[in-house]
Amino acid sequence: MIRIEIDEPTLARTRIAISPLAEAVCSLYLLHRNPDRVPWPYDGWAREARRVLRSDPATEPVSLYFRLPGASPDFLDPLPETALPTFAEQVARLRETPAELISEQLDKYYPDGDVPDFLRPFRDDRHTALNRLADGLEAYWEGAIAPHWPAMRAALDEEVLLRARALAADGPDALLARLHERIRWERPVLTLVKPLEHSFDAVNQRLLLVPLIFSRGALMCSTDHPDVVMVTYQSRGAALLASTPAPVPDSDRLALLVGRGRAAVLRALTVPATTTALSVSLGLAPSTVSEHLTGLQAAGVIHRRRAGRRVLYGLEPAGVALVTLLGGDSAGTESVS
Repeated sequence: MIRIEIDEPTLARTRIAISPLAEAVCSLYLLHRNPDRVPWPYDGWAREARRVLRSDPATEPVSLYFRLPGASPDFLDPLPETALPTFAEQVARLRETPAELISEQLDKYYPDGDVPDFLRPFRDDRHTALNRLADGLEAYWEGAIAPHWPAMRAALDEEVLLRARALAADGPDALLARLHERIRWERPVLTLVKPLEHSFDAVNQRLLLVPLIFSRGALMCSTDHPDVVMVTYQSRGAALLASTPAPVPDSDRLALLVGRGRAAVLRALTVPATTTALSVSLGLAPSTVSEHLTGLQAAGVIHRRRAGRRVLYGLEPAGVALVTLLGGDSAGTESVS
């Protein structure tokens, strides 16, 4: 468990941002964690990404991320400075990482001075090492991520919009309580459920939440920045990467009752969403999503409400009961949502 005790000023400064660079880095971690076969919905993408890594020598520098231990310096994956940075902006910033910042973070992670050989060039020949890594990331991005980025960006924009609306309407407590099934908020402690024991305080800082499509449920926490604590979580939208339909386990009682498509929509609506957001996140045609929404609304398990220019759908108490009682036993829930 990672437990973060958050004071009121930090909680009040909760913000949401995307990070294309973190998506690229997280996708590499996903490949590394699953050397034999990457699970659905990333399996088709992973085959192409591995082909890019094998066939394009320019991507070789990104193998550095396969060698990093569980905790690593933030300068290798810097925090987004704005809410909606581009990949090019983040890589340009990576190239200009100050020598003092590199030394400070290497000293923090390797206080005995025993810096791994593959990280020493960043201290000894900063410009060469940073440019080489940035060039590798650009080559990897172009081959493995860029073809999917427009759809990913649309899904992330919807995610940020909906979470920001929840933050404005209900406050940070409600937002954190519904962020992810393995993120627990019991004021003043935010707990990330993962196989690592660590606790720290966030005092007079800013809490930055970053949704990642390539997370696949992995949660990351960054604490190197003096003013920001960053927490990443699984964004909806991973299904857009799927090359095949989602597998449906025999034990999925909700899908057996209402059908696979409507079950996926019900699960996705644990956080209110637009038709567009559902279409992107579930990998379904907008017309199909509209048909499911019409049927579910007629059954009284979801509602439809206007928020500015958008129409949001959410669960009625009957829908919550269905998902709670029948929807929690699906092996595909995390991937679909």
